[in-house]
Formats: sequence, C-alpha cells, structure tokens
Amino acid sequence: MDLIIRGGTVVTSTGSFQADVAVDQEKIVAIGTDLKAEADRIVDATGKLVLPGAIDAHTHMQMPFGGTVSADSYKAGSRAAVCGGVTTIFDYPVQHKGETILGLVHSKQEICQEDACSDYAFHCCITDFNDGAILDEMEEAVAEGITSFKCFLVYKKEGMMVDDGMLTTLLERAKELGAMVNVHAENPDLIDLRTEKYLKEGKTSAWYHYMSRPEFVAAEADKRVVHWASHLDTPVYIVHMSDKEGLEACIKAKEEGKMIYVETCPQYLEFTSDVYKREDGRNFVCSPPMKGEESRQALWTALKAGFIDTVATDHCPFQSYEKDWGKDDFSKIPNGCAGVENLYPYMLSAANEGKISFEKVVQVCALNPAKIFGCESKGELAIGKDADIVIYDPEKDFTVHVDNMHSDYDHTIWEGKKLHGYPVQTYLRGKLVYDNGEYVGTPGDGKYVKRMPRS
Repeated sequence: MDLIIRGGTVVTSTGSFQADVAVDQEKIVAIGTDLKAEADRIVDATGKLVLPGAIDAHTHMQMPFGGTVSADSYKAGSRAAVCGGVTTIFDYPVQHKGETILGLVHSKQEICQEDACSDYAFHCCITDFNDGAILDEMEEAVAEGITSFKCFLVYKKEGMMVDDGMLTTLLERAKELGAMVNVHAENPDLIDLRTEKYLKEGKTSAWYHYMSRPEFVAAEADKRVVHWASHLDTPVYIVHMSDKEGLEACIKAKEEGKMIYVETCPQYLEFTSDVYKREDGRNFVCSPPMKGEESRQALWTALKAGFIDTVATDHCPFQSYEKDWGKDDFSKIPNGCAGVENLYPYMLSAANEGKISFEKVVQVCALNPAKIFGCESKGELAIGKDADIVIYDPEKDFTVHVDNMHSDYDHTIWEGKKLHGYPVQTYLRGKLVYDNGEYVGTPGDGKYVKRMPRS
C-alpha cells in the first residue's frame, strides 16, 4: 500500500463519516474504519476533513487577450490550483480562423506535459467553422476525449463571437456526438452601444464597465441560450452565471426537465458591482462583471437549492500595470481576475460558516463537474477513483494575501479575505503535491484527462 490517511472525516456529496482512506498505485483502494493494512506513508487526519480534490472547470492559462497574455502560465496556474485543493483544471484554448481544434489542443498538451502541476482537460472555444471543417473535426476531438466546446456570444469586434446560427449548429452537432456546448452569454450589440455612449460622455471609470453590461444585458443572452437549447432539445452549459433574471430563466427550464447546466463563480457570490466604485475598481474588471446585491443573493439561494450545478473560477489574472491601461478608459482594461487557488478554500469556508453544507461544496466543486464533463475517474472519494485527496483543517484561520498565493500575478481581488478553515495537504493521484503552505510537487506531475462522451 502506498498511502493510508487515518482518522479523518471523509466528506462525500451525500454524507460525512469517520474513516481511513487507502491508496495504492494512484487509486483509492479501500475506505473503512481501522484499516489494518500497512503502507509506505501513514497520515494522521484526526480532527480534519478528507475531501475529493476539486475540479475547476473554467480557467484561462497563458491566454492571449486584451493586448497581452494572462499572467499565469500553465505551470503557475496549475501550481496555484493544487495549493488550493484543485487537482484538475479545465482550460479554454481559443480557436481562431484557420486553426483546427486538435492542432490547437495538442499545442497546449505539449506545454502541459512539461509544466502541469495538476491534471488537466480542455474545452475548445470555437470561433470559426473553417468552411465546415470544424464540424467534421469535432468528431475526432470527441474521440480524443475533448467532449466540450465553448461559444462566445460576445467579443464581436475581437472576432471571437458566434451568431445564433453558429450557436444552434454547434448545439445540434454536439448533441449528435455526445458532447456539450458551453456558452458565455451577454448581448454584444448592447455592450458595444453602451460602451461607445459612455466613452463619448467622458464616463471612463471602471464603474462604467459594469454599466455597459448590467444585469439585463446578460439576461437577454441567457434567455436566448435557454430558448435555443430547450427547443432543440440539446444540453447546454452556461458559464459564469451572474444575474438574477438569467438565472431564473435557467431554473424555470430546469424545472421543466430541460438539460440546462449552470455554473457560477466565487467572485459573483462574494462581491457586488460596488467594487467598481473603488479606487482599485479596475482590478475587478471581468466579463461578465459582478452584479447587484439582489443577484448575489439569488445565486446563493439557487446554490443551496441545487439549481446551480458547478462553481468554477474563470481564472484569468492580469498584472496590475496591465489593468492600469484602462485607468482612463474602462474599455482598455484586460478582462479577468484570479481565483483558481481560492475556489475550494472560499467555498469550504462558507460551509464552515454554515452558509451551505460541506456535502454541497463537494457536489458543486468536484462531483458535478466530473459527471457533467465525463471525468469518470474524478470527483469523489470512492474505491477505484483517482486518489485526488485534500485534507482540510476546519480550525485553521487564513487570510489571503498575494504573497501567500502560488501564482505569478502581482495582485488579487481576494486580498485580505479572511477564511476559517483551510487545506493543509493536497494529493494528486496519491502523490503529495501541497503541504502546509508549500508546493512540494514537480511540474509535469499533471496528466491529461481523457473524457467520455455523454450517453
């Protein structure tokens, strides 16, 4: 036996119980009380929680955007991930005109084979059909375990947007292949119109980033996505849900039995649009922006009720000097914030405070993303699953500072956030990769996760 974790409280999506967890050859091989087997390493988890590693289903590592590249490389971002208890990341490489899905993804895999500190998978963003070749190539991609594709309903000027015809074509093609389409839903024409208006009026601060794309601008697009998916009878995954009205449309469709999956992010659960009034408001600029308190509360209510399927981060940090490009023009601020190292600690701290249950955190941060995206060996502590394990000390107090994070960015929107409870160890397929504040793994530890199509 390689490893036994003794005496902790094992947390699953349905309950918690005291048990030992045994690991051999990267897999969980036994869970039970007082396991008698010998092991190369025995860890005492008395008084601590033993959890499955989290899956961050939404990251953008070393992504070209806004005239620069996001601050975290695959090495830095995945290193930060495991230090926060995230053992698998899903990244979003963006296809541009002339590029193929597999050519793009293979280029990212080559980097990750050398650099990844966590396990990794990809959703490929499709922006151009390349005269129909992409629709054929999607079948090859699914065979290689790439079973999800993303559409932007925004970034029209940047050449990344798909129109309704492309969206519906992709929804139907994905359904044929047992794949999923993920959608960034905001109305691009309204955003462009309002942005131009505010800039002409000399309204250039970060507050007008929010005002250019408020709740109803996202809600219209959310409803449109729900409309198409419902009438085409296709599954769809709406990323980074932030607004109450769009969320309500998703809930209604879910209650009618439609295959609508909803993701939100910690920043929408924690912050409101008031952050854009701050002196450092530009550091919080992401798309969609944080919304009003009514939307924030609606997200928490839906999360508790089971209408939000996953919590992920949209991790896409930029350096502060890059954010400063938009000091006098909000439209020039690179869109994105840090989060991958904060996801699990934030959600588990919320459970520790009684906002939700620990079991709910396991559902939305581990089990659900594994199930939705076909990660058969991930997402739960169960015999035969990968030994992706987090040991969490519910009594450990932790305050987030940029200096105790493990990324390459120079600031974080989570600066000063106090958390009660914090991960103390992370195991990636049975290997200790994070230990009490220190990354102790090796870049290249991460493996590609080949996913199964939907049946």
